[in-house]
Amino acid sequence: MNTNLTLAQKDYAHFLPAISGFYATFIGKQRREEYVDPARIPNHIGTMEGMNWLNKQKGLFQYKWSLYSAGHADLDVTKDCPKEDMIRDRDRDNTWLLGDSGGFQIAKGIWEGDWKDVNCPKASKKRVLVVDWMEEYMDYGMMLDIPTFTATDPKAAAATGIFTHADAVNATHINARYYLANRRGNFKVLNVLQGANHADADDWYDQFKEYCDPKQYPSNHFDGWAMGGQNMCDIHLALKRIIALRFDGLLEKGLHDVMHFLGTSKLEWAALLTDVQRAVRKYHNENFMITFDCASPFLATANGQIYCSTELPDRKKWVYRMTPGIDDKTLHTDTTPYGDAFVREGCYHTFENSPISNGLTAADICAYGPTDTNKNGKIGKTSWDSFSYMLQMGHNVWTHLNAVQEANRQYDAGIIPAMLIREVFDQTAFRDVVNDIFATDDKDKADMINDDYQRYLDSIIGTRGYTGKKLTNSTTYFNKLFDVA
Repeated sequence: MNTNLTLAQKDYAHFLPAISGFYATFIGKQRREEYVDPARIPNHIGTMEGMNWLNKQKGLFQYKWSLYSAGHADLDVTKDCPKEDMIRDRDRDNTWLLGDSGGFQIAKGIWEGDWKDVNCPKASKKRVLVVDWMEEYMDYGMMLDIPTFTATDPKAAAATGIFTHADAVNATHINARYYLANRRGNFKVLNVLQGANHADADDWYDQFKEYCDPKQYPSNHFDGWAMGGQNMCDIHLALKRIIALRFDGLLEKGLHDVMHFLGTSKLEWAALLTDVQRAVRKYHNENFMITFDCASPFLATANGQIYCSTELPDRKKWVYRMTPGIDDKTLHTDTTPYGDAFVREGCYHTFENSPISNGLTAADICAYGPTDTNKNGKIGKTSWDSFSYMLQMGHNVWTHLNAVQEANRQYDAGIIPAMLIREVFDQTAFRDVVNDIFATDDKDKADMINDDYQRYLDSIIGTRGYTGKKLTNSTTYFNKLFDVA
């Protein structure tokens, strides 16, 4: 069981846990008060810092890289905020944090304002807060983009003034220019590429690539890329874009070393993105680093699910398997090891422990007995208290991280998911296609190779169930990512 996941990372694409505000609150507030009774914290964890993977000395497991969203944060950097100590007071020398800009909050209509009006007070205030927050706490941060899907929700469109692709483009230009003019250089900026289809994605790139161009902005150009919209889920389009970046001089060592794929959870993409990272490092930029994030370990727990197994069969679908966790008030005094109780209760036939779960009992999770009242003074339906969620989130984070690394280890050992190899007529491996694309110094040839394999590349399922140009409804997202027993 790996506890130092930083050392186990090797040369793989970097998964970034998208830290939830709920989780960070436990870490931060426990530093200032007894937010959780110390007697409630299991002995093998010790203190709450045992749950903090960013704490190199005290974390029960360690992992250097993570993401935190401005959409979840208290953006007022002048105000003390104990619940965010995990972020604000982290060890900057031994951790690396990417700040999401909050574009999702705009797309959902939560951050209101006419974003295409440069003088809108609400939008202007939020823009200032986001940049100041990133300056204070982030290593890298995304430019505050307006996702084009904002326009597809009438309520969000009305709340933000974004009704068309052009509106999203124009509003994002306002934000980009603010970043150029006002950032002080304490964090590096990723230029976010959006677009709901190929045509819109191409238009977006053509309009925004200048912000990363050191010829146009020699002292304050942006420092890398974030793939959103169709770019993050359609590998044929993503490769097309990376080819363009390379030959446009916008993927240069020391200037544009990081590329982030937003909201990417599929286990096969952990290996796929490693292939891309390795090819770019080999043939163009040895410092190139791909990162990708998701909030699945936290969202799963919120939905009552716990990761129990990672399944990596050769030439088949790879999955993080999760099921509903044990939730039974009659187990509130049961000292059976959690994994054993999980199997005994029929949740699933196996349970893979993490450093967090390896030491838990059934009673640590099923904290409330039949007559116990919750913090609101009522007898609830669940046996879980709030710390039960925290414990399972910690387990899920380690399991997701370890699954991503184990997928890469198995991939390197010759275990290949069905998605990354085509065995019709002749064998086509994704890693070979990517290597051929970047081995050539001729852009036309690189594009030709990418297009020659488009039919195969379009078959690779991406985030939210997207496959190439064929889009499926986002409600299929969970079932595409996970097998639920």
